[in-house]
Amino acid sequence: MGNGMNKVLPGLYIGNFRDSKDREQLTTHGITHILAIHDNAKKLHEDMNYLCIPASDSPHQNLTQHFRKSIKFIHESRLGGGACLIHCLAGVSRSVTVAAAYVMTVTNLGWRDTLKAIRQARAVANPNFGFQRQLQEFDAMRLSEERAWLRHTYPDSPFQSDAEAIGQLLQTYVEAHVKNPYCEDDLYPFPHDAYSFKGKHKEKKTEEKEEEKKEEKKEEQDDSGQS
Repeated sequence: MGNGMNKVLPGLYIGNFRDSKDREQLTTHGITHILAIHDNAKKLHEDMNYLCIPASDSPHQNLTQHFRKSIKFIHESRLGGGACLIHCLAGVSRSVTVAAAYVMTVTNLGWRDTLKAIRQARAVANPNFGFQRQLQEFDAMRLSEERAWLRHTYPDSPFQSDAEAIGQLLQTYVEAHVKNPYCEDDLYPFPHDAYSFKGKHKEKKTEEKEEEKKEEKKEEQDDSGQS
């Protein structure tokens, strides 16, 4: 999907699988690092630095576990004067989720505003509901820790302008939606345990307990009838 890779921040781009193979685009945008995240992620260019993350585009795929190493890879590529392309297959869901986690960490934006800003840069950006839920959980439970880790690990980071750059994208997005109130952003806060393995596990356990109670009650009734 899309008409080539899109710039989110200086040195940070989102694209699709085709973009990752396009030498002309890679050269034009000065790409030195590629973060590939899809089912069959593997290194395609010997002269590029790679981080390959095998992951499916399923709401139940855990991407949060990959956030720290992804943030480190992206940030170090930018610190070294390079540029990082994050891509999945379509450049819509998995790659956008990882990019959002990074942007949230280097700025003061929450998950919803970050996704809105990224959508301004790349119109097709649309993480599946499960990934949106993971970003919401990352925002609520881990983001402060990740920001502190980033400041401690890279105290001389030169990217103070990131907040301004992403803020401009967000402002443009919001202004466009004010002019067109019928344009939905499809970003919703999710209830606790939505699209999580833990939630599914608890739900199954609850059902099992209810079945056990029914069986116990039936046995008690049978015993009463026999006595």
